[in-house]
Amino acid sequence: MTETLPADVAFALEAVLREDDPVHLALRRQVPHIHVQGRCTCGCGTTYFALDTHAVEPAPSGPGTVVAAEVAIFTEDGECPGEVLLFTQDGYLSWLEVCTWSDGTEVTLATAIRSLRPRRQPSCKS
Repeated sequence: MTETLPADVAFALEAVLREDDPVHLALRRQVPHIHVQGRCTCGCGTTYFALDTHAVEPAPSGPGTVVAAEVAIFTEDGECPGEVLLFTQDGYLSWLEVCTWSDGTEVTLATAIRSLRPRRQPSCKS
């Protein structure tokens, strides 16, 4: 695939895929081969991928649909209104989802990127 990923999606993938995890390393090798198949129309930033599965090996993330990475989103005041999830299907990148747990705070991929810039990884789940 020769299409370039949008900058926000490329940054999010770079931020959520750690370099010290063998599954994440295998998924990083898939990134140059994906392109955006669609995005959620609500504006949250959820992105669906298409991938040439003949171009790369599957990651050892397991069969079926798996959450391969999850990162909490933090607001500037330290609240945690949601998270970014990266899904695989049968070891291949499938979609990046932006989830919200709060009706009071807008959660988008842009919110997540601001949260990830100084990469803090505390958990906000109780």
